[in-house]
Amino acid sequence: MRPFDFAPLYRSTVGFDRLFQLLDGGVEGEASTYPPYNIERKADNAYRITMAVAGFTKDEIDIQVKEQSLTVKGEKKADDKERQFLHRGIATRAFERRFQLADHVEVTGADLQDGLLHVDLVRNVPERLKPRSVQIGNGATKQIEAHV
Repeated sequence: MRPFDFAPLYRSTVGFDRLFQLLDGGVEGEASTYPPYNIERKADNAYRITMAVAGFTKDEIDIQVKEQSLTVKGEKKADDKERQFLHRGIATRAFERRFQLADHVEVTGADLQDGLLHVDLVRNVPERLKPRSVQIGNGATKQIEAHV
C-alpha cells in the first residue's frame, strides 16, 4: 500500500510527470538490500557508486546505461566442481540493481577490485544551461559572459 497519493499533484502541475513517476516508483515495492552499496560524492560534479560483489568476476557482471537509468546485473556462472559447504556465508546469487541518473550525469568508467565494483559518474552541465551574467551597456552593444 502506498502511503502518499500523488494524484492531486498530477492535476495541478504541468511538465513534472517524470518527477512524479520517479517518486511513485520509489515508494512502491520492497527495496532489495543485495548487494550492499555506497554512493559517494568525490567532487562537486563527480560521484562514485561502490557495490560489494564478493565472489563475482568482471565477466559475470554487466553494466548498462540506457537513457537516465544505470543497471548493474550479476549472474554467477555454474560451478564445475562439486563442493560441500559446511557454512556458506558469501552470497553469490544473481542480482540486478538500478539507479536513476539525474539529467546530464554520465558513467565515465567502472573497475572491479578486491570484491568491490566501483562505477564512476560525472555531471556535465552544458554551457547553455550554466548561469551567465548580462552586462548593462550604454545602448550600443549587448554582451553576455558565462560564469566560470
